[in-house]
Amino acid sequence: MSEVVTAPPASPAVRLPPATRLPKVFQAFAFAMSRRRMMRRLARRYGNVFMLTVPIFGRVVVVADPQLAKQIFTTSPEDLGNIKPNLSRILGSGSVFALDRDDHRRRRRLLAPPFHGKSMKNYEAIIEEETLRETAEWLEGQPFPTLPSMMRITLNAILRAVFGADGAELDELRRIIPPWVTLGSRLAAFPKPERNFGPYSPWGRLDQFRRRYDALIDKLIDAERADPNFEDRTDVLALLLRSSYDDGSVMSRKDIGDELLTLLAAGHETTAATLGWAFERISRHPELLAALVEEADNVGQGVDHGDGQELRQATILEVQRARTVIDFAGRSVYPPVYQLGEWVIPRGVSIIVSIGQIHENADIFPDPERFDPQRFIGNKPSTFAWIPFGGGTRRCVGAAFANMEMDVVLRTVLRHFTIEATDAPGEDWYCRGVAYTPKDGGRIVVRRR
Repeated sequence: MSEVVTAPPASPAVRLPPATRLPKVFQAFAFAMSRRRMMRRLARRYGNVFMLTVPIFGRVVVVADPQLAKQIFTTSPEDLGNIKPNLSRILGSGSVFALDRDDHRRRRRLLAPPFHGKSMKNYEAIIEEETLRETAEWLEGQPFPTLPSMMRITLNAILRAVFGADGAELDELRRIIPPWVTLGSRLAAFPKPERNFGPYSPWGRLDQFRRRYDALIDKLIDAERADPNFEDRTDVLALLLRSSYDDGSVMSRKDIGDELLTLLAAGHETTAATLGWAFERISRHPELLAALVEEADNVGQGVDHGDGQELRQATILEVQRARTVIDFAGRSVYPPVYQLGEWVIPRGVSIIVSIGQIHENADIFPDPERFDPQRFIGNKPSTFAWIPFGGGTRRCVGAAFANMEMDVVLRTVLRHFTIEATDAPGEDWYCRGVAYTPKDGGRIVVRRR
């Protein structure tokens, strides 16, 4: 009897969503300078799934459909992996942004402990101290932008959480990280050239910042290891230096430097931007502002109202929904084709989940243009529709830390200052390259209580 050979099932034929006919040069410029506006206009014209061609990623499928976003975030990283190129161009090949599949899973397991449970409680006092230190210089009775203060608070807080102390090296990091983040955010939206074109070119300056940073990290690692109390230290650097993978191997110095740079740069900018938006929003909603002050005061005076932060937490969630700081999460297609709903995407085409567009979906968030924290009172946000930290296996590992930091900063400011309500129009969006901030910096007027 002859053997019956079964042919493998044929792959489905490629079926791509509609593509914009805008000239590639225009697409590239709009994506680099005004992605949010561009995505909104194209979604109105082509629907919740369409294609673009942009200089960094080439051909991309943009997805603004919550159900398709859920499919993307729950697909195995063996099929949908890390988008390429990514922020490792700026942060280094040892950053979690650079890793994929097993390497990414292993690294996340090492990074998780410093940002959960008991470790988080250790950082709350640091954040409150930094908030009080920064706000001591706030001027009363005249408008000022909160964003610069939020940048300093979040940077100082993460520096102390990462390294556990102050010193000359940390002072130097405070000087070089802000301009490095600003420059890196801008350059992240453009292709990296083969060479940096010298010390006065943008990429050359970025390389100079990196060399200074690496030298400082080497000194800090040596000092940390030499500490007689090294085994008892609870800062992030000590935890990383003491940690090991399942096979007993440890992170290299380069990997630690890249990972700490990721925490310092990516973490502090996005959290500060969200806080700037928070002050911009609550100052334009007087009833909400009064309720937030009452909530903060009641907890401070020991009055029991549940966990004492429900409205503040709901406000943070709504700020992240309504004023999304990071506007997309990306994946690369690894198999020959990937079926996404009715579409069949070939290898070589990237997929971008448009976070901002999903946050504006009226079927999930009724009246999405209305700023309304009440939508999150007693309701947990949808895992695959409320996605300011991305989703799936690549969801931001520092999400819990960022949420706690925003809560402590808001609580501290509300307890020590009266924020004047305003009927001024809301601030426009300003693109820093990676993150979106309020155009005027989240301006408020305060008086000490």
